[in-house]
Amino acid sequence: MISALVLLGYLAGSIPFGVLLTRWLRGVDVRQSGSGNIGATNVTRVAGKKLGAVVLVLDALKGALPVVLALRLMPEQPVVHVSVGLAAVLGHVYPVWLKLQGGKGVATALGVLLVLVPLAALAAGVVYVAILAVWRVSSLGSLAAGATAVGMSAYTAPAVEYAGLSALLFVLMLWTHRGNIVRLARRTERRF
Repeated sequence: MISALVLLGYLAGSIPFGVLLTRWLRGVDVRQSGSGNIGATNVTRVAGKKLGAVVLVLDALKGALPVVLALRLMPEQPVVHVSVGLAAVLGHVYPVWLKLQGGKGVATALGVLLVLVPLAALAAGVVYVAILAVWRVSSLGSLAAGATAVGMSAYTAPAVEYAGLSALLFVLMLWTHRGNIVRLARRTERRF
């Protein structure tokens, strides 16, 4: 059962909503426009705020729902919950349907953390919105939100494994944002 849940998490995470919806509704391949990323930020740039918001919600749900299922089926197994959540985020970052070329995993990680450490996820969301409002740089907001989630998880996570997952997801976020970090350091990162 554990393997099936982890596989389900990965497959759910690998659904490329940004690619599918921009293609179906706008006739555009989001990978060929803007930053080329499949996530909500680039969908917003390429196809507008409404579609970007839909992709954000769907990308968060594909992280949250497999974890909710794991919690219901195996409530006393935090390692299983963490494994399913990590699999969902890895599915978004390395989707089998797109030759392992996915997004950065921020919204999917948010969905996972909303289920496992909701206060940390909400604090991270507030930080992201505040930074985006002031500096208009999504990657800076994402990185600051990830750091916030790690700090809050250390104090609010109901299981140490959940706090560990938050830290692991932040490390993954640093990896997926490595190009953004270079551009932030050079002050050439794209603004919204």
